[in-house]
Amino acid sequence: MLVEAYGAHAGDKPLEPLQIPRRTPGAHDVQIDIAFCGICHSDLHQVRAEWAGTRFPCVPGHEIVGRVAAVGPDVSGLRVGDLVGVGCIVDSCKHCHDCGAGLENYCDGMVGTYNSPTPDEPGWTLGGYSQKIVVHERYVLRIRHPESQLAAVAPLLCAGITTYSPLRHWNAGPGRKVGVVGIGGLGHMGVKLAHAMGAHVVAFTTSESKREAARALGASEVVVSRHPQELARHAGSFDFILDTVAAPHDLDALLVLLKRDGTLTLVGAPATPHPSPNVFNLIMKRRSLAGSMIGGIPETQEMLDFCAEHGIVADIELVRADQINAAYERMLRGDVKYRFVIDNATLAR
Repeated sequence: MLVEAYGAHAGDKPLEPLQIPRRTPGAHDVQIDIAFCGICHSDLHQVRAEWAGTRFPCVPGHEIVGRVAAVGPDVSGLRVGDLVGVGCIVDSCKHCHDCGAGLENYCDGMVGTYNSPTPDEPGWTLGGYSQKIVVHERYVLRIRHPESQLAAVAPLLCAGITTYSPLRHWNAGPGRKVGVVGIGGLGHMGVKLAHAMGAHVVAFTTSESKREAARALGASEVVVSRHPQELARHAGSFDFILDTVAAPHDLDALLVLLKRDGTLTLVGAPATPHPSPNVFNLIMKRRSLAGSMIGGIPETQEMLDFCAEHGIVADIELVRADQINAAYERMLRGDVKYRFVIDNATLAR
């Protein structure tokens, strides 16, 4: 079947309306009517061919929420009408060690929700800036938030799990001092989640104007990182720091804030590398510098359930399909608090 979508035919072209094919649901497939799709910074990088290997036409979108419209005959546990979500993964090998551990995000055969090879027409996956999507049941997540919050749930499928996974892995919680660097689409979720987990949360921002906003999100303290004296007050005191900034910056200024055995984890993906840190800032206190990429399907479901239980959603601005290109430009300027979400009903022509 053909469905309405928004995508680009080249990296230097704006996104525009187009029609894309979707497969007929197979035995284990779930067809979803997409209600809303979040706009992620990686969507912009990929569709503009700033990351290598973009296939055109490119239809971005991996923060998908909607209702089940049809299920294959062998699907269990999902019914027509259920509220569901799809994140960054729509397939994997299903049999490697990572898949067996529920860490499909690290599977070498992971298939991304857009721009990944697939037997489906046209030969690569097409994402959530579209009316419908068909996905194997293994990669469909249940949403337990009220339907009135559905648009604000969409960014949890990427921004939420990208921050939840490292916070859980490195044991953010009561008695732990956790820093979150950058108060944007990822960082604002990191602050909310770490606060809900019971950690003492310190938000780091370069903007004086974000002090009160960071406190409103759940930060107990806010550090404006342009002020060296504010950084110095926290030297050697953090158990864990989550760095969400997607631009090259000085990692040493953060490493020295960690306790012995503390960890700085990067989730932002800059287009060019960070300056290399001073190895002695790692050696002298047995500190760790790590990275984390989204999360597996079981952990993503855990995150959604945690957020439903604690009333956590993203702070969003809803946009029409014809506002996507303008939203991209505003996103580049940092002119959004904190995530754009597309109303997919506006894709209809």
